[in-house]
Amino acid sequence: MILNIIFILIGAFLILWGADALTDGASAIAKRWGVSELVIGLTVVAFGTSCPELVISVISSIEDKAGLAIGNIVGSNLFNLLVIIGVVAMIRPIKVAKSIMTNEIPLLVLAAVALAAMGLSPLLDPGSSAVLTRVDGILLLLFFAIFLRYTFAAAKREEAQTLCPASASATPTASAPNTAAATSAAIVSAQEEKKPKKEMSMKKAVLWVILGLAALVMGGEGFVMGASGIATSLGVSDAVIGLTIAALGSSLPELATSVSAALKGSTAMVLGNVIGSNIFNTFMILGVSGVIRPLPFGQIGVVDLTTLVGGSILFWIFGWFFGDKVIQRQEGAVLTLIYVGYMTWLLMTSV
Repeated sequence: MILNIIFILIGAFLILWGADALTDGASAIAKRWGVSELVIGLTVVAFGTSCPELVISVISSIEDKAGLAIGNIVGSNLFNLLVIIGVVAMIRPIKVAKSIMTNEIPLLVLAAVALAAMGLSPLLDPGSSAVLTRVDGILLLLFFAIFLRYTFAAAKREEAQTLCPASASATPTASAPNTAAATSAAIVSAQEEKKPKKEMSMKKAVLWVILGLAALVMGGEGFVMGASGIATSLGVSDAVIGLTIAALGSSLPELATSVSAALKGSTAMVLGNVIGSNIFNTFMILGVSGVIRPLPFGQIGVVDLTTLVGGSILFWIFGWFFGDKVIQRQEGAVLTLIYVGYMTWLLMTSV
């Protein structure tokens, strides 16, 4: 047991350090190649913050640990929605732009519903089995490609508005803030806060990318090995470990970034962080994992998936209908309590 815990701690450290090193190195290389800050934020930084989930789920899929691969994503998305949004709202109420409510949060709900439909297919079609097939994985990746295309197009419109404010104000449809661009701006802001003061040399940037990738792979292997060992020793499934330990560990970058942003008053960054992470997790990471190997949902069932869908819808309802599109402190407390209740149920039923 102690050895497995050490594997998890070392693996988590390597994953977090590797993601940070890879992001810094890739950003420096992109800048030297003349890639804009906007594109770097949309690609390199967004990829970097989701690296822990990506590494854990992909390695779990390769090693035929489907419960850990899917549980990691479901648990991480639940943590992002219920804990990060809940805690941040209790620290500082979150203002939600109308365009976020009509454009991006529906995509968040769609991702949760699509995953639930795959996992609850035996209820909808009694003759089927709950498996994320390769076809499902390809469909999720197509959804992710559509999301990326929409995000880049929206970001370019926002960039054009910034450069030509006069012409933007003359165009009625361009005057409203665009949500995907707001998310992108938040990601770029996060990158700007953490970028080094001195420009990184190309040799150092390449070295950082190589070391970051190596740390991610080794950390992922160690984390999965330790998590599976704990599951075996405690007599619980990989799915439960994925929903708890793996999800909490892989969500640390989002939690740290969001709390820091909230304390600085940048609640828009929190929304971009959570929405982008959940969409990336479901469409891209599960898509890749499903293409590698069909993944049976196993013990990830009705309560887990309906909590994810319900939390996504409740997040949308709180932002849309109450407090003039502001998620208030009491609403944040409700979201957090739902997560506490879910975790209590999960631990009581798995022991």
